[in-house]
Amino acid sequence: MNLLRALATTSSMTLLSRILGYLRDAIIAHAFGAGGLTDAFFVAFRLPNLLRRLFAEGAFSQAFVPILAEYKTREGHEATKTLVDHTATALCVVLFITTLFGVIFAPQVIWISAPGFSADPDKFSVAVRLLQVTFPYILFISLVSLAAGVLNTYQQFWVPAFTPVLLNLSFIICALLLAPWLELPIMALAWGAFLGGALQLMFQLPFLRRIDMLPRLRWDLSDPGLRRILRLMGPAIIGVSVGQVSLLISTMFASYLPSGSVSWLFYADRLMEFPTGLLGAALGTILLPSLVKHHTDGEQERYSSLLDWGLRVTLLLTLPAAVGLAVCAVPLVSTLFLRGAFVVHDLWQVREALLAYSLGLTGLIAVKILAPAYYARQDMKTPVRIAIFTLVICQIMNALFIGPFAHAGLALSTGLGACINAGLLLRGLLHRKIYRPQSGWGVFMLKLAVAQVALGAVLWWCSQDVNFWLTASSLERVLRMGGMMGLASVTYFGALGLLGFRLKDFNRRAA
Repeated sequence: MNLLRALATTSSMTLLSRILGYLRDAIIAHAFGAGGLTDAFFVAFRLPNLLRRLFAEGAFSQAFVPILAEYKTREGHEATKTLVDHTATALCVVLFITTLFGVIFAPQVIWISAPGFSADPDKFSVAVRLLQVTFPYILFISLVSLAAGVLNTYQQFWVPAFTPVLLNLSFIICALLLAPWLELPIMALAWGAFLGGALQLMFQLPFLRRIDMLPRLRWDLSDPGLRRILRLMGPAIIGVSVGQVSLLISTMFASYLPSGSVSWLFYADRLMEFPTGLLGAALGTILLPSLVKHHTDGEQERYSSLLDWGLRVTLLLTLPAAVGLAVCAVPLVSTLFLRGAFVVHDLWQVREALLAYSLGLTGLIAVKILAPAYYARQDMKTPVRIAIFTLVICQIMNALFIGPFAHAGLALSTGLGACINAGLLLRGLLHRKIYRPQSGWGVFMLKLAVAQVALGAVLWWCSQDVNFWLTASSLERVLRMGGMMGLASVTYFGALGLLGFRLKDFNRRAA
């Protein structure tokens, strides 16, 4: 399989999901704006998302996928299927208990995660009700991520990439059709999360059956593969928890800021998720199985070469995204969100957060490429140590930046922290000679810099008419934004072509 083609396929599915995600966010912004109710929902939905990253996309996947890929390579189909059965059963039990406790102790969870809400009893009560409905999402989405790990290992990349489309559709349908019938319309978003999680799980089951990997409930904690996964999960949980604790602390800080601060950060973060999901998550997903196989087969040169390819593709696609988010913050936010209950004041506040986030975009995506280089070698401890150090630095920056920059200071801390994290991960790989950069990096970076300047100049020229973006109709903004994106793409890739870049130079075969 050609990795560049796999990246294009995965990214195209992710693009569809992101487009629907922005439509979802635009509908939420139009219907509910940025205030106390949306703050309550975003806090309630963030909590199961934090646990999802712990149980599913975080510690569990980091431990599960390398072992699964090793079993597939060395042990054969039946042993691999048995491992999947035992792992899925253990995960189901843990998730059910976690979900039950989350629903029962929702008031305490909200009080801990957003203590500032306690000053407003109505806001606090709504957040508790929302959390009790959204918490089962962790059960569904974690099983979805287990299925995604299996499907990605068998190179069925498009299925997990498409699956989030169903969550966004669920949100959109519930916001439009269910909300008007509810006494508290914001509850429609909670039910959208619940139904979306269930739909995603049901969608993936037929594809697991097709490759004969549909799990059966079989309890066996003595399975040696499962025990290895659990041992690897120990340090991985600490590492992932560090990142989630950082997000939780940022939410706690934001809960004391003026009403709307949590929502402003959410909308800015949603814009950041477009390139991080489209590029970082997709690249990390397609790289990990091949990195595992190269390491298992002792092919260290191919391992290093593949990582070099991933870093070059990351910079090639991430740097223009960072430039676009920074220069076009007002056009982007106005086109997506400026309507209904989302007003001009909200636009400027989201813009400030987006500018701060954009400084760390390259770091955020690079971490998703560099961390799998450790996971593929079943080294969880090094990323944990780096993550803990980064957490401490981030909280120091939070304390320093929140005063002068308010909510944007929290975004700035997150972005700079990601850059520090990525830098330390890269330093570790270089120091251990796991990664040896191939020749030509100096010329590569110089050409990229020239292309960024050309792109930035064109975008700056196109986005100067601020009054247009504040007063034009939604259709006019969409049309002009489409024209800007087209011109920007032609400018950037045209500049790369003139500088000697060719698509065939980035072709790469999977292991």
